[in-house]
Amino acid sequence: MAPKSLRFRILISFGLVVMAVATMIALLGYFVLQRDIIERAEAAVLRDLQTARKFYEDEIRRIGESLEWILGTELNGQFSEKADLDYVAVVSLDDMPKCTNEIVLAAFEEKQGAGGTRMMGLGELETLDRALADAQHIKIKSTPMARPTLKTELKQVLVKEYAVPMLSEAGEVQKVLYGGRVINLDFQFVDRIRNLVFGSDLYDGTPIGTVTIFQDDVRVATNVLDERGERAVGTRVSEVVYTAVVEEGQVWHDRAFVVTDWYKTAYEPIQDIQGNIVGILYVGILEQPYNDLAGNILIMFLTIVAGCALLAVILSMILAMKISRPLTEIVKATTRLSEGQLGYEVDARTQMKELNTLAIAFNGMSTKLKAREESLRISNDKLVEANQSYVHLISFVAHELKGVLASAVMNTYSVRDGFLGMVNFKQRKAIDSVARNLDYLTNIVRKFLNLGRIERGELSVNRTSVKLWGDVFKVSLEALSMLAERRSLKIESTIDEALEVQADLDLLQIVANNLVSNAIKYCQPQGQVTLTSRAEGDVVRIEVYNDSTPIPEAQKVRLFQKFSRLETEETRREKGTGLGLFITRQIIEAHGGTIWVQAQEQGNSFIFEISKGASRG
Repeated sequence: MAPKSLRFRILISFGLVVMAVATMIALLGYFVLQRDIIERAEAAVLRDLQTARKFYEDEIRRIGESLEWILGTELNGQFSEKADLDYVAVVSLDDMPKCTNEIVLAAFEEKQGAGGTRMMGLGELETLDRALADAQHIKIKSTPMARPTLKTELKQVLVKEYAVPMLSEAGEVQKVLYGGRVINLDFQFVDRIRNLVFGSDLYDGTPIGTVTIFQDDVRVATNVLDERGERAVGTRVSEVVYTAVVEEGQVWHDRAFVVTDWYKTAYEPIQDIQGNIVGILYVGILEQPYNDLAGNILIMFLTIVAGCALLAVILSMILAMKISRPLTEIVKATTRLSEGQLGYEVDARTQMKELNTLAIAFNGMSTKLKAREESLRISNDKLVEANQSYVHLISFVAHELKGVLASAVMNTYSVRDGFLGMVNFKQRKAIDSVARNLDYLTNIVRKFLNLGRIERGELSVNRTSVKLWGDVFKVSLEALSMLAERRSLKIESTIDEALEVQADLDLLQIVANNLVSNAIKYCQPQGQVTLTSRAEGDVVRIEVYNDSTPIPEAQKVRLFQKFSRLETEETRREKGTGLGLFITRQIIEAHGGTIWVQAQEQGNSFIFEISKGASRG
């Protein structure tokens, strides 16, 4: 009797199960969908709206807590950033009669904190933060089913704001401190609400749950996506929702068309401190998953799946008796294969076609793995031998050149400086050119010697107490001062003279020489080179900046590669090996640190961090 396929045996068994339960699935599916799933979705969206409202109100209270913290400190312009607010301002007692901010006036009149949502003009926001105001121009987009409008752009923003009075000992208001966050374009805020309520999952590229804050009827902060997959800022709410929520002040929940898709939605009005409706808070659950669930209910109904799973277990136990032995052999073979017994084979003669095919495939794989292992071993031996030859060649050539160049440099400078007799102007000019080229070759030899140490794994770190300014960077700046003067560069350093680390002085000197030399060589003529330091806990950060062409993001990955140089205006006029930054990175990483480049508006900063102590690296 010819062997039967495993698929044929399993399909026959499962076919009987499906036929037995098909009628039950059809009857139960309709009731589960209509009476449970849809009703649960409609109830859930109302609960989600309450959760979103609570989160919104808590945000306003947290602004008040931040301002209470600021009250205990001396006011200055940095508090809005420290308190994670978009703006913080103070209204004095003299300015109170001119104040139109209803939240500030409420805090002044009630002598206690007051907060809420407020509509703020762009002009007022500009006086608080011009850059923030410039970023708040939202174009109003045409939206299907929205009410007609002639507006093309929003001239105001919604803000979450809180005001706290500053009282004298007599209990009288002296000033009012207020601050807040702009809701418009605050996508992080609505995303936090969505992640809290729905999570961040997508369904066919569309968010399952969405949250939106409207200014009047215009979306100003949302995670609803438009046809291009972008946030639908500037689109508008449908006319029927606007009438119910804004004009009538009701909570509206129903099936609604949101920009491009249908959602189970809930909307409620956002009121300012005086009770005026200034916007809408919206949450919605995508309807499409529930529609798809209705279409696939026959295969998704959990009770039937559980019943089928139970029957499948029973059938699997019966089938396992027939297939366990060959499968056990294959498992044993894979174990031996994983232990290194490449070439091990199993018996490919069973009563099931698929198991025979599997055994043949396994045997072929085992044979090929053995052949590939042998090939890799031979290739690896060749690569190790070639790499050793490459490392020895680098070291040999560098050491040979080092001795020759040392003599040539000494004699050249002796002739140039007149120790072997006077030289005229033309001769000195020619000798200067020779000296510069010899210095360049000496630097190349030094880098190849360091490269040889790295390639041989001989880059050991001998830690001692090192002052980053006095022992390292000051020495580099003094050695390269003539080069900086020739290029008319302005050199500034604010490295803390008392800053010490446990590090290898000689290796850090190489790092400093490479970074400072590059900063000077590739700086724009008459530009500026700046060295700064910062210590945070046990970590020290050094930044070397120069005025130069900002390095594009796509080229940064090449900077610290061996023998790699960028193609920029500055690098084309200077010679180099492409080894300096590679060696620098190896040294910093040997100290347990990191190094990277950060493009600035008019230049580039090379930044590295290392530990003060000896525990890292």
